[in-house]
Amino acid sequence: MKVKVAVIQDSPVFFDLEKTIDKIEHITKQYTQQGCELIVFPESFIPGYPRGFSFGAIVGSRTDEGRQHYIDYYNSSLDLESDHLKRLEKIAKTENTYLVIGAAEKQNANGSLYCSMLYISPTKGLLGVNRKIKPTRSERLIWAEAGGESLVTVDTKIGKLGGLIC
Repeated sequence: MKVKVAVIQDSPVFFDLEKTIDKIEHITKQYTQQGCELIVFPESFIPGYPRGFSFGAIVGSRTDEGRQHYIDYYNSSLDLESDHLKRLEKIAKTENTYLVIGAAEKQNANGSLYCSMLYISPTKGLLGVNRKIKPTRSERLIWAEAGGESLVTVDTKIGKLGGLIC
C-alpha cells in the first residue's frame, strides 16, 4: 500500500493558538489537495518550539518578565479538553486526512506542560498522545517528564503510526 505523506517544515504563529490552528488548517488543505493522506507537523508546532527562550530563569530566581513570558507560552499551549482539539479533529475529518501534530500540551489539573505528539484520525478524532519522556537540559524548565505509558502506536487504515520526540 502506498501512502502519500507531507512532512511540514514551517513555523507556527508564536503565542497565538487560534492563528496557529488557522495555519494548520491552511497547510492541511494545501497538502490534501495534492493527495496527502498523512500530514506530520514538527515538535511543539503548537505554540512553537521555545528555542532561545529563557523565561527569565536563573538558578534560584526568575524575572517578572520571564514569568509573564512563560504564562503567555502556557496559555497558548493546547488543552486536550478544549474546543481547540475539537477544531483540529474537524480539520482532519473535513480534509479526510490523518494528522500528527507536535504540541505543548497543558494539563490544567497539575499545571504542567508536556511536549506531546497528537495522532488525529479523520474518522475517529484523537487516537493517541505520545508525550516526551525525557526533556533534555533546559527543556525541563518548560516540559514535565512523562512516563513510558505514553509511548503509543495507533492502528489506522493507512497503517500503524508511531513516533518519538527527541
